[in-house]
Amino acid sequence: MPQAQTIESAVNPNLVTPFINSVRDVFDKMAGVKITAQEPHLKAGKSTGHDISGIIGFSGAVAGSVVVSFPKAVAERLVEAFVRMPLECGTPDFVDAVGELVNMIAGSAKPYLGGVASISLPSVVIGQGYTVASMSSTPCVIIPCSSPHGDFAIELCIARQAGA
Repeated sequence: MPQAQTIESAVNPNLVTPFINSVRDVFDKMAGVKITAQEPHLKAGKSTGHDISGIIGFSGAVAGSVVVSFPKAVAERLVEAFVRMPLECGTPDFVDAVGELVNMIAGSAKPYLGGVASISLPSVVIGQGYTVASMSSTPCVIIPCSSPHGDFAIELCIARQAGA
């Protein structure tokens, strides 16, 4: 019987640690919110399980995506801390703020991933029951995060590219 894949055998920790550090730094510096990252684990299933996701793609030395997913109430409170005013979920300014948060998290982690990587413009998905598809050959890691405003998660599906 084959052994279940562990996070250590599936994903290079040097690709995970920069995102843990980045999410802490971005929320601390930009929103004054302390984030605690929990133990990363491999994603089981396809759905994000949250209402709002900011998505950034990577290409170059690493390829894949990072998704920062929030329950609606948590996203609203964290966005309010970030922009220093309440924004209604789904408005253009709210969507821009979520996109900018995921952009800063990805951009802050990028220099520590090894090699030259580019990031896409952020996309934001709002709703319930959606799936963010990723490369089938790349394991996805969930980094659960907690804050005084509630819990959210980072979904990391990136891998170093051959020859990069």
